[in-house]
Amino acid sequence: MKLSTIVGACLPLFQSINAADTNLSAPLPSHIVLSRSFKPPQVFKNVNLLRNVNLEKAYVKELVNVVIQNTDPKPQDEYYFPFEAHVIGKVGGLEARDKKDSSKPVFRSELVEYDASSLTQFYRVTLSEPLKPSAQQTLSISYHLLSSLMPLPATINQQDKQYLQYSFSTYAPSAYLTQKQKTKIKFPGVDIPDYTGGPERQGTTFTYGPYDNIPAGAESAASVRYEYTKPVIHATLLERDVEISHWGGNLATEERYWLTNEGATLANQFSRVVWQSTQYYNPPTPAIKSLNIPLQIGSLNPYFTDDIGNVSTSAFRSNSREANLELKPRYPIFGGWNFPFRIGWDANLKNFLRTVKGGGYVLNVPFLEGPKMNEGVSYEKISLRVILPEGATNVKYETAVPLVSSSITLHRTFMDTVGRTTLTLTAMNVVDESRNEELIVTYDYPLIAGFRKPITIFVGVLAVFITAWVIGRLDVSIGRKA
Repeated sequence: MKLSTIVGACLPLFQSINAADTNLSAPLPSHIVLSRSFKPPQVFKNVNLLRNVNLEKAYVKELVNVVIQNTDPKPQDEYYFPFEAHVIGKVGGLEARDKKDSSKPVFRSELVEYDASSLTQFYRVTLSEPLKPSAQQTLSISYHLLSSLMPLPATINQQDKQYLQYSFSTYAPSAYLTQKQKTKIKFPGVDIPDYTGGPERQGTTFTYGPYDNIPAGAESAASVRYEYTKPVIHATLLERDVEISHWGGNLATEERYWLTNEGATLANQFSRVVWQSTQYYNPPTPAIKSLNIPLQIGSLNPYFTDDIGNVSTSAFRSNSREANLELKPRYPIFGGWNFPFRIGWDANLKNFLRTVKGGGYVLNVPFLEGPKMNEGVSYEKISLRVILPEGATNVKYETAVPLVSSSITLHRTFMDTVGRTTLTLTAMNVVDESRNEELIVTYDYPLIAGFRKPITIFVGVLAVFITAWVIGRLDVSIGRKA
């Protein structure tokens, strides 16, 4: 067979990969830019507002239910929600929807960028339909705040109780006049030694208000200090790789964590003797002792490593009803301590991938898996890579998790030619409640592209044999032939 014939047959396998970059779905907008003189137009008023603050987990979760009314003579559809400048970078997962009809899709929410030096920043919520003059609508706005709970005291002894302090305004953040409002705070327990603002106390709930006719931007500073007997688990970075293999029918997942405990630090050196002596009756502790990670049913071949190497203190249970991976670090993770580690596992690809008419594929995987803990886990940054087969094109995706960036690149592995198509998604300020969110990726994978690696291996082996044959035919003798 002529060399030109072989090249002509192989060339179509390598031509489709460069087209992938033009087929990326448009990423979700992270912010919009307005003029520096921007101020929210006073076209709404809050008729009634109820703000619920939940402090039961290691991050703050807020839910604002508000009845808004259009006070302008024209229909309006842009509602602004303010945050203080030092808080806006900790906000994540802001979601606004129609409270009276949860079946409707969420409203579009965007971060407004207009003046970096301003003490107040805004999110803009765009209603699905403009609100007519004098008409009312009930909004449900939820979000969470990361790294907003401060240990007080900041240092404790190994067996001391841990207390967290949360500072806030008893008035709900609003860019509009609020006729009537309340703020309720839910605590994990009844041990709340210090608080300000004069709330009404009922068990583990504080109620501030009601307050009448509060102007836009008004604040009333308050703080609470409460016992928190669990660790404050926070991941500064999570790198998550999902790798697809059509030939092997395998979905390989690897997650790399940079984990830290944001709770109170130890006043003295850690004592292993004291730690072991308390494990017999298992008291509450602010240290991370273990991490429970539920996996998809059918997961197999898990591994757990850190900077030193393989960590054998883990347990994996898998049956027809569940798959659970329990990790135990080499040492308890107290406040201020870090624990970088990685885990990985395999799964049957047919449980996540299906074909569609026309030869396309639809991949449905969780956007986030990771630990599932009662105290919750927060993630400052998540970088998710979906590594598709070499030659995959027309890549599109859909997810409900707000993203700050998305891109398609090439990831080169063993015996690749130009590299595997890789979709990279980045999200900021995510919490473990996003474990239920799906990531749907669609792509095309021509049949001929599936033979790229076997042909590459065949050509490589053939080249080795030809090279060996040519070398064997060379005459390297010094003397003349007889």
